[in-house]
Amino acid sequence: MAGMKFDDPLTGGDLPVTRRPRLDRPGKIVCIGRNYREHARELGNEVPSEPLFFLKPSTSVIHDGDPIYLPEQSERVEFEGEIAVVVGSPLTRASENDAAKAIRGVVALNDVTARDLQKKDSQWTRAKGFDSFCPIGELSSDYSDLAALTVITRVNGVERQRASAAEMVFSIPFLLSYVSHVMTLEPGDIVATGTPAGVGSLTDGDVVEVEIEGLSRVSNPVRRSA
Repeated sequence: MAGMKFDDPLTGGDLPVTRRPRLDRPGKIVCIGRNYREHARELGNEVPSEPLFFLKPSTSVIHDGDPIYLPEQSERVEFEGEIAVVVGSPLTRASENDAAKAIRGVVALNDVTARDLQKKDSQWTRAKGFDSFCPIGELSSDYSDLAALTVITRVNGVERQRASAAEMVFSIPFLLSYVSHVMTLEPGDIVATGTPAGVGSLTDGDVVEVEIEGLSRVSNPVRRSA
């Protein structure tokens, strides 16, 4: 599609095809766990009293159309559709107001997880960190209200998850402020804000799509590791 042109129906001339920017590999990916009450309950967990967060490696990032590979070490890999924000300016011990102003844009993100390994290990790095386990969509800043953002996940065209940011336990500005009091967030860093209820397994041949409704989308085929 890049570089292609289509006829302008009004003038008969060519219209360039425009795309939103594709993100470079981030410095770090901070992920929030159990930030939707129903998701915490479906996994048998309590809702945390303060944000629970962990890191995914930048080497897990893939983009639209790239395959998600099922690792041989796991027997159950699951999708987790999320609203993620991209940091635009440095944040260190920031207020919620300053954190909100520092957001460059939002991206759809799939926090792919080897659920059996997550339950087995005392921490989540292995379960969340495999290559291809972080599909991210195109960057968008075409929104006016962070709380009105809606995340949708589809597998083979069937909707499996849908939730609004208004349903989060902790708001997006609060999360950015909270994380910034632990570690500095730098331009290009990504903060994934948690997944709603409805997570489920992926199998070879599936196609999984995560969308921030009307703003960002990432779709990926699922393949067994070679």
